[in-house]
Amino acid sequence: MSKSKKLGIEGEQAAADYLEKNKWTILEKNYRFRHSEIDLIAKKGGFVVFFEVKTRTDTSFGMPEDFVDEKKAEFIMRAANQYIEQTGWHGNIRFDIIAIVKGTQMELTHIEDAF
Repeated sequence: MSKSKKLGIEGEQAAADYLEKNKWTILEKNYRFRHSEIDLIAKKGGFVVFFEVKTRTDTSFGMPEDFVDEKKAEFIMRAANQYIEQTGWHGNIRFDIIAIVKGTQMELTHIEDAF
């Protein structure tokens, strides 16, 4: 397994742990629809939230959240629409980013309503 793949898996697990610690219910991990993937789908307080997790070892090329561009957001929204249709969800939704910098210690930032 490549270093970047391993880092991504570690980041997604750290994000899931963070959400569960903060009373979120994880509904899906790595939800796929065609060419799109949603890292985490979780529910809390009447919201289903679609999370993109971005993990980097440093910020020399930018913050992790800077790597969620418009095209990536469109793919996530397309997959979210499929999930909503598939599950029949009629409540509130949101798109958040969990940005992680894993240097000597892990720094996690939860960005609500990211796109």
